[in-house]
Amino acid sequence: MTRVRAAGALILVSIVGAALAAPSLTPHTPSQHFSGYEQAPPMRPRVVRDGRLSRPFVYPVVLVNRLERTYAIDRLNAVPIRWFANGAIASIDESRGPWLPLGADALGRDVFARTLYGARLSLGVACAATLGALAIGLLVGGIAGFHGGRTETLLMAIADFVLVLPAIYVVLAIRSALPAELTVSQVFWSLTGVLAAVGWPITGRGVRAIVAGERGREYAEAAYALGAGPWRILLRHLLPASTAFIALTATMMVPAFVLAEGTLALVGMGFRVPATSWGVMLRDAWQGNAFADAPWLLAPAAAIMMTVLGLQLLTSGSPVEGSQAGTFQ
Repeated sequence: MTRVRAAGALILVSIVGAALAAPSLTPHTPSQHFSGYEQAPPMRPRVVRDGRLSRPFVYPVVLVNRLERTYAIDRLNAVPIRWFANGAIASIDESRGPWLPLGADALGRDVFARTLYGARLSLGVACAATLGALAIGLLVGGIAGFHGGRTETLLMAIADFVLVLPAIYVVLAIRSALPAELTVSQVFWSLTGVLAAVGWPITGRGVRAIVAGERGREYAEAAYALGAGPWRILLRHLLPASTAFIALTATMMVPAFVLAEGTLALVGMGFRVPATSWGVMLRDAWQGNAFADAPWLLAPAAAIMMTVLGLQLLTSGSPVEGSQAGTFQ
């Protein structure tokens, strides 16, 4: 693995690890409100106090003007950071206020906690949709490449039809046809199904080409001669030849589906309150004019960008880079 791909893998491992370890990385829940800290600025950890090194600490913030939501840093009352207390790796004594490493949103909720927990839904939908798209593509592409003839023509015609459609508009149309009020679980699986339905042709066409090229090879003919059945030959001998293509395609689909989930939430067709996802957070930031008033609310956008960057670095130089796997981007 080159250094570029190693950097991409490190970024992805860090993001996934942070999402899984969210309860240990922050003492707050994503829905916890802190009155008097609406749109409070980030409270970064510090190690220098009065020009000298000190144990890690934070300066609390004090509300100066509630109407304008302006805050001042209280430099006279440093609060030391505690390690492995209250179930969190790092926390403070919150009798003097909460620690908000990435600030708070318009409702006084911890942006850092919401970003970590939001990764679970956003990345969960993206990964589940990717697995669904790969499964459908493997099945359709494998059957088309193995049987050929009219079967191949029909299945690839369907794939071509789906490919030429503007994918994000198709996703919006299908999602809008579903009931508006759904539970978090229902939204999760509906988004997964919709994204998988529009993403499978990319995999299907690639697998079809690989299987069609492999079915005439010596090892496939030998399997025929030994009496192996069609499904055994397809599953045991031909489809494994597409493993590298599947892996590379998956790394292109995941960021595309992350962006698609964010887009759907932004237009009100994805997860909704009280669920927390990167898309939901971006919708709240957009409605609150975060660019001007509270740029730290764009933390989920930065998380999405880092996810996309990590996957792009991981697939740097791959033969499928730049394919239609980025349709949703």
